[in-house]
Amino acid sequence: YTGVGFSNVGDIAREIVEEHLDLCLEAGINHEGINAEVAKGQWEFQIFGKGSKKAADEVWIARYLLIRLTEKYGVDIEFHCKPLGDTDWNGSGMHCNFSTEYMRTVGGKAYFEALMAQFDKNLMEHIAVYGPDNDKRLTGKHETAPWNKFSYGVADRGASIRVPHSFVKNDYKGYLEDRRPNSQGCPYQIASRVLKTISEVPVAGSASAAA
Repeated sequence: YTGVGFSNVGDIAREIVEEHLDLCLEAGINHEGINAEVAKGQWEFQIFGKGSKKAADEVWIARYLLIRLTEKYGVDIEFHCKPLGDTDWNGSGMHCNFSTEYMRTVGGKAYFEALMAQFDKNLMEHIAVYGPDNDKRLTGKHETAPWNKFSYGVADRGASIRVPHSFVKNDYKGYLEDRRPNSQGCPYQIASRVLKTISEVPVAGSASAAA
């Protein structure tokens, strides 16, 4: 999907996203990459911040810089998660990669399965803060899981949570990717909900685990 060529990406989009990358780096934002997406005119950029608050701060500032930049080009940014409506094109997401120190250093299959069960239990609480109109995007088509059904799978773009091969190979330690948040979502609300669900799962050696 990393489109190249005029017929795929047009004459201005790459110039914008590359200038935006430079602006983010100059501002101290940990911008980690760009790529053209499935629909023409649809682009992705990735922000990594160590700590949920920092990550959310940087997403908002990156959005602001993008909107200010495109004023110069006479272009508006469309943040709607399904801008082309009910067509055979992917919507726009804001995938949330997440981990905790426990997930990275201890993890384990039993903990992972308990964590997924808790995400399943809190399905609607997550959907409520994952961005407006998500039912139009999370249809079970176009590399999405249905908004009202939780699922997970290894390297599965059609799951609610995609599990990296590296996670399984590393004895269920590392990060996970929640693919449900959309391009209009508030990163503070998304991170807060993810962390709340994680906090509800006992970890080995904790008082709640022993109870």
